[in-house]
Amino acid sequence: MTLATLARWTGDPSAHVRRLVSEGSRPRLPWGLRLQALALDPSPTLPLLLALQDDTSDYVRRSVANHLNDIAKDHPELVAQWVETHLPGAGPLRTALLRHACRGLIKRGHTRTLQAWGQGRPLRGDATLGLSPKRAKVGGALTLTVTLTSRARQAQSLVIDYAWFRRLANGSLAPKVFKGWHVTLEPGEQRVLTRRHSLAPVTTRRDYTGVHRIELRINGRAGDSSPFTLSV
Repeated sequence: MTLATLARWTGDPSAHVRRLVSEGSRPRLPWGLRLQALALDPSPTLPLLLALQDDTSDYVRRSVANHLNDIAKDHPELVAQWVETHLPGAGPLRTALLRHACRGLIKRGHTRTLQAWGQGRPLRGDATLGLSPKRAKVGGALTLTVTLTSRARQAQSLVIDYAWFRRLANGSLAPKVFKGWHVTLEPGEQRVLTRRHSLAPVTTRRDYTGVHRIELRINGRAGDSSPFTLSV
């Protein structure tokens, strides 16, 4: 009965109601109860997402993207297949939706998803990472400098993220991946990218002092890395 009602609501004139179709059936809605049955089998909501994928409201489309990102956490191959089906010939709005839906899979380096976006090949060339300062304080910031050099005869589409291997209470290092850049590197081109990464304290984690490490992830593959020392 609920699914039948949601199906009718996909055509409601109110964007708030149409968004509720997607948001209210998300299997992993933050700060809500997990819909375990849909986490195990998301197929009942796929027709709803298909009906809303090209909705006129960005408010609705963003919810669809988040819903697909939820599904990707449990069923990455299903979302990769969704992109393979719906990305070819897509306009800019649907392309943006699918890109946002894949953000978790891309950060994880999911091969099939990267291939669907034409970013499944390794970098043909060199990439180096520089960090400044090498000794940083909690509350400060790091500047990342990435130097790319192409040795290919064709343009390369690259997703360049970076993993912060954070020191934990037990002394081990655990990676957290952050979004970086999406670039097209022309044949023989050298390009320098910079990013300021804040080290401000956040309530959801505690940063421990000691040696940490930043590692590049290019099209899902580990690249150059550099250590830094974090102090208070």
